[in-house]
Amino acid sequence: MPNRLETAASPYLRSHATNPVDWWEWSAEAFAEAERRDVPVLVSIGYSTCHWCHVMARESFSDPVLAAYLNDNFVAIKVDREEHAEVDSTYLAVASAFTPNLGWPLNVFVTPAGRAFFAGTYWPPTAVGQHPAFRQVLESVTDAWTARREQVETSGAAIAQALAQSRGVESELVTDFADVIDALAAAEDLEHGGFGDAPKFPVTPVLRFLLDRGARSAEHSPEAAGLAHRTLKAMAASALRDPVDGGFFRYSTQADWTDPHYERMLYDNAQLLAAYALADSAEIATGVAEFLRDKLLLPSGAFASGLDSESTVDGKRVEGFYYSLDAASRARVEAPPRDDKILTGWNGLAIEALALAGARHGNAEWIALARGAADFLLAEHVRAGVAGERLVRTSIDGILSDAAATLEDSGMLAQGLLELSIATGEVRYAIAARDLIDGALAAGAAGSGSSPFGLPGGSDSVLAAQGLSTEADISDGAHPSGLSAMAAAAHTLFALSGDAQYRDAAEASMKLVGQLAAQQPISFGTALTLMSELGAPLRQLVVVTGDGVTGELTSLARTLHRAGGIGVAASQAQADAFAASGFELFAARTATDGQPTAYLCEEFVCRLPLTDAAALEALLGAN
Repeated sequence: MPNRLETAASPYLRSHATNPVDWWEWSAEAFAEAERRDVPVLVSIGYSTCHWCHVMARESFSDPVLAAYLNDNFVAIKVDREEHAEVDSTYLAVASAFTPNLGWPLNVFVTPAGRAFFAGTYWPPTAVGQHPAFRQVLESVTDAWTARREQVETSGAAIAQALAQSRGVESELVTDFADVIDALAAAEDLEHGGFGDAPKFPVTPVLRFLLDRGARSAEHSPEAAGLAHRTLKAMAASALRDPVDGGFFRYSTQADWTDPHYERMLYDNAQLLAAYALADSAEIATGVAEFLRDKLLLPSGAFASGLDSESTVDGKRVEGFYYSLDAASRARVEAPPRDDKILTGWNGLAIEALALAGARHGNAEWIALARGAADFLLAEHVRAGVAGERLVRTSIDGILSDAAATLEDSGMLAQGLLELSIATGEVRYAIAARDLIDGALAAGAAGSGSSPFGLPGGSDSVLAAQGLSTEADISDGAHPSGLSAMAAAAHTLFALSGDAQYRDAAEASMKLVGQLAAQQPISFGTALTLMSELGAPLRQLVVVTGDGVTGELTSLARTLHRAGGIGVAASQAQADAFAASGFELFAARTATDGQPTAYLCEEFVCRLPLTDAAALEALLGAN
C-alpha cells in the first residue's frame, strides 16, 4: 500500500501516514480512482491540534480490521481543514444538511462526482447510546451505495444545487449601532463574563468592535467599552489563559471559563494580543506576545499554526496534563507537539497584532517580530505566476502546499502589511499590501461572484470541476472572514492613499453582510468594526518626525491609531517615499524647520501643521 501522506505539507496528514488506511491527499486523482473502482469516497477533515481528531485516529483509523473494510469499499481522502479552508467550508455547508452538530473531525461521504450523501463528526469504535459505531456507519453507507444508488445520486445532486445557489444578499450598512450594542450587552454572562452559555469562546472580533465604538462614539461608548473591558478582564483571570506561558486556549467547555479545550491557536492569540493592546492591558498583552515569541516563532521568522491539546505521559497521549503543571514541572516533561505549518492568513493576523501592539506600547521587539514574519511571507509565500503574483496558502519545512489561497490569506496579510508599514514608516510593506488588494479586486471584476474581491489564483480546482465552488463563509466567527479581512484592508489602504476605489470596495462588501450583522452581531465583529469606521468621519494624524526623532507628537499618533482614527509617524524621508508611491495622506507633509510636525486631517482635509504637543492633544480631545 503506497504511503501518500509522509511528505505532505501538513503535520496533520503526516500524523496519519502510518495508518493502515489507504489515505489519499485531496486531489482529482483520488476521485478518479473512486470512479474507476465504482466506490464512494470518504472525505475526512480535521486539523493537527484537534483532540477528537486524534481520538478517532487512535480508535478507528489505526484499527487494521476497520481499515481493511474502509480500503475495500471506499476511497479515503484525508484533508487538513487549515490547509484546504475552501474544502472545509464547502463540506461544512454540505454536512449541515445531515447533522446540526458540526465540528471536527468532519467525515463526509460523497460520490465519485463529489456529491455528498451523508455526513457526521466523531463516531466511536463501538455504539454509545444513539451514536452508532463507525463500522456500522461504513456498512450502512456501503449498503446505500450498492442497494439505493439512484436515491444517493439524487440526494447528492440536490444538495450540490442548493450549495451553488448560496450567495450574499445586498442590504444596507449598519449605521445605528445602539441596537447592536444592546443585543451584545443582553448576551453578556453577568456572572462569569463573556457571551452566552457553554461552550465559551473569546469572540475577539466582537471585542475589537466594542473597543472601536468605545473609542469613537459618545453614544453608547461607556456601554461598549465597559462590555469589552469586562470580558477581557474575565478571560485574563480565568482558566482560558495559561498562567505559565501567557497564551490563551481555544475555548472553555464550561460557562465559568473552566475546563478549557487545550489547543492554543495562532489566530486566537494574535487577535487577543491586538485587543489587549488596544485596551491598554499591557501585562496581558505582554504575556501573549511572549507566548507567540517563545512557543510559536519558527527559525524562519514566521509563526507556527498552534500547539496541541495533548501531550505524551507514560507513553500515552493525555489532553491537558501538561497545562496543569507549573513552569518547573513542565520543563521536565514532554511538551505538546507544535503544528509548524505556516499559514499565510494567520501569520497576517500576527503581523497586524505585533505591529499595532508594538507601536502603541513602544515595544520595538514586537515590531521586529512582525517584520520577520512579513519578510518571510513576502519572500516565500508570494510567488510570481503566469497571470501575475500567486499567493501560497501554507508551507512547512520549505514544502509549499498546492492548496488554493483564500480571501482570508490575501486580506489578513494585506492588513498585517499595512499595520507594519504604519508602525515602521516603511512604504514597501504598504506597496506589497496594495498589490495584494489590487489583485483581489481584479479577480473580483473578472469573476461572477457577488463580492468585489476574488481569488487571483482561482478557487479550489477539484471543487470547481465538481460544480461545488461556493462563496466562502461571510461570518466573522473565530477570526475575520475573507470578505471582512479584504474589505478592512481596502479601507485602511484608502485611508493612506485617498483612492476612492478602495473605500467603495469596502462599502460594497459590507452591504453583503449588513442585514446579517444587525441580526447576529456576535458573528460579525470585524464587519461591524468596518461599518463603524465607514459610518464615521475618517480621522487621520500624520506626524513627520524630521530626522526620525520621536516624542510626544508620535505618542499621540500611536494613541489615536485604531482608537477612532489612523495615526502614522514617519521620518521626512519616509513621508517623501510614501508620497512618491501614491499615498496621498503623505503628500506635502514636511517637518517644520526640521522639528517633529503633526498634521491632523479629516477625510484628507488637514489643519495647519502643529509642532506643539499640548495644542494637538487639545484638538484631539475636542473632537
